[in-house]
Amino acid sequence: MTPDLFGRHRAVLPDWLALYYEDPLEITHGEGRHVWDAAGNKYLDFFGGILTTMTAHALPEVAKAVGEQAGRILHSSTLYLNRPMVELAERVACLSGIPDARVFFTTSGTEANDTALLLATAYRRSNTILAMRNSYHGRSFSAVGVTGNRGWSPTSLSPLQTLYVHGGVRTRGPYAHLDDREFTDACVDDLKDLLGHTRAPAALIAEPVQGVGGFTSPPDGLYAAFREVLHERGILWIADEVQTGWGRTGEHFWGWQAHGQNGPPDIVTFAKGIGNGMSVGGVVARAEIMNCLDANSISTFGGTQVTMAAGLANLAYLLKHDLQGNARRVGGLLLERLRSVAARVPHVREVRGRGLMIGIELTRPGTDEAAPEAASAVLEEARAGGLLIGKGGGHDTSALRIAPPMSLTVAEAEEGAAILERALRSV
Repeated sequence: MTPDLFGRHRAVLPDWLALYYEDPLEITHGEGRHVWDAAGNKYLDFFGGILTTMTAHALPEVAKAVGEQAGRILHSSTLYLNRPMVELAERVACLSGIPDARVFFTTSGTEANDTALLLATAYRRSNTILAMRNSYHGRSFSAVGVTGNRGWSPTSLSPLQTLYVHGGVRTRGPYAHLDDREFTDACVDDLKDLLGHTRAPAALIAEPVQGVGGFTSPPDGLYAAFREVLHERGILWIADEVQTGWGRTGEHFWGWQAHGQNGPPDIVTFAKGIGNGMSVGGVVARAEIMNCLDANSISTFGGTQVTMAAGLANLAYLLKHDLQGNARRVGGLLLERLRSVAARVPHVREVRGRGLMIGIELTRPGTDEAAPEAASAVLEEARAGGLLIGKGGGHDTSALRIAPPMSLTVAEAEEGAAILERALRSV
């Protein structure tokens, strides 16, 4: 990137708008699992625009659908019938697993979660929300109010009363020493105790795998156990699938299905990957919940024709080519390869994840103390080696986040792992 563009960026955009790298990167184009910068350097992309390029960069099927729709009409708002929106809503409703499902489209995951919170609080007549520690749900005022990650929560002010529940991070906290069954039981007891000290909350909002939190997750079945407790009290379950949806975890199409023993969530939110880079988010809920609002509402840009065309083409490609299965197979190989590498790197505390959603937590050797400087160093070294990755975590951004497009090949996984090995050994 030219220094001139960086200077212009700093002159007109907020200081809190984060940029990766000491020398920030301008990405000019991409193809498949690769992108190029303004200097012509080629990179293997293991972050996909924050898990948004789900299938591939410049996917011909999506590009064609967008071009053809743009040649007809780009946008008309939800005040008019919209065939692509109806068609995508039908497919998402069917895939959601929610009976009598209704779908509302937004422009982002933040807006989707904001809508879910509105629906839950209106339906339950309560502004109390349960959320998970170390969670992240978006940038809006209400979404920040239910975010349990201090690094991404710039204000304590909120329209909601939020109570934070334990369980989203398996290997840290007071229950980390327990086995999975004992861990789940302890978290359920903690939830019951919390509910005994508050008026009935509207909902629990939870990411099946915490994204910004560093790809952490509880034992399978924890949210099913929570659901039993919530259901007895009429409290809704909102599954934030903005990062985990569409088969990225490999084993399941939705992250909640690892906890689905007691049926689907009451509300599911989604975004990111479905548009493959286009601004698509949304909410799925049972009709009685979705229809509970007693005032008019529209969306100017949610569900616009061109983004719906992209979503339809992208979803069709994902299902036709079984990218969920590819995420399971290639992601499993990549995870084992990285664990083998990590066993020889003192800074690595844990390699975790499932499918093509993998986190590497770095600490100071021999301790559980976060090492954000090591994470930043690995990020820089990986870029120098031709690989783009992300970072996150609830402990001073000390986790590396790996989430390539779901069409990643075995050869590309091996290439990326080799670059990561060199970068990790460099610290």
